[in-house]
Amino acid sequence: MALITSDVDRFEAARPRLEAVAYRLLGSASEAEDAVQETFLRWQAADVGRIEVPEAWLTKVLTNWCLNLLASARARRETYVGRWLPEPLLAGDPMLGPAGTAEQRESVSYAVLVLLERLSPNERAVYVLREAFDYPHREIAEILEITEAAGQQIYHRAKKHISDGKARTEIDEAAARRIVEEFLAAATSGRTEPLVRLLTQDAVSVGDGGGKVLARAKAFEGALAVATFLRGLFKPGAAKRAHVGGAAEIYATTANGGPAIVAVVDGRVVGITCLEVTAEGIAAVRNQVNPDKLVRATGQWAAADHGEAPLHTL
Repeated sequence: MALITSDVDRFEAARPRLEAVAYRLLGSASEAEDAVQETFLRWQAADVGRIEVPEAWLTKVLTNWCLNLLASARARRETYVGRWLPEPLLAGDPMLGPAGTAEQRESVSYAVLVLLERLSPNERAVYVLREAFDYPHREIAEILEITEAAGQQIYHRAKKHISDGKARTEIDEAAARRIVEEFLAAATSGRTEPLVRLLTQDAVSVGDGGGKVLARAKAFEGALAVATFLRGLFKPGAAKRAHVGGAAEIYATTANGGPAIVAVVDGRVVGITCLEVTAEGIAAVRNQVNPDKLVRATGQWAAADHGEAPLHTL
């Protein structure tokens, strides 16, 4: 059926929330956009006048579409070249969604998005809808077509899996910048000792190049191994500049609410490094260099004001 203007407006009003839900469920901005577009096509084909609660209907259609994608994604990621990491989003990206509570901010943190990959599709959906968007268990049960009791059990199981990870430290933007500046100073010092002091003993470093950019598939583990790798990663060189297409300017920023480093070549984001901070130190360094997962970040970077000079150039 053809949609009237008010029906389109209602969908557009719901779009930001739908995109934020889909991004948390899929860990990919491009896939989230596709899922929301598919939801719009189904909205367009529906008898909208007979839908009593459009927001609930849209959320159900979107969530179930994402669940289907998650089920197929498990098979696709078995053939993915190297390590799969979520697509990071820079500060100010509307797809990050609500950030009014600690639970909402944590639900979109890069560390939690990585942990969400370990959950089953249903666990991930229940956790995201409850933790990030405060859906009542009754509505979640209706969306997933399960009993309310089953939904509560799934939620508690999912939350336990997430909380079993390291206790993450919530920090503000100013603190995030200080952490990045200290990290970069250590990484560019040419020595491993300053980095080792910033890392936890069991720190890990992993990268996602998607088979398009060189990235080690096996994680570096332990403070010394990670520090040694990072010392080389942040060392300038002609080969490195040739690899990324020019001199990379390094900036401090935040991605998914946490401290991050962005590498930019001629306005194009070529890498985002997300730091997972705990009370004991930096527990994980995750490098996203797959160009397909940096397209949105490049657009966001270009739209923002960067009046300050880069902290480092490779």
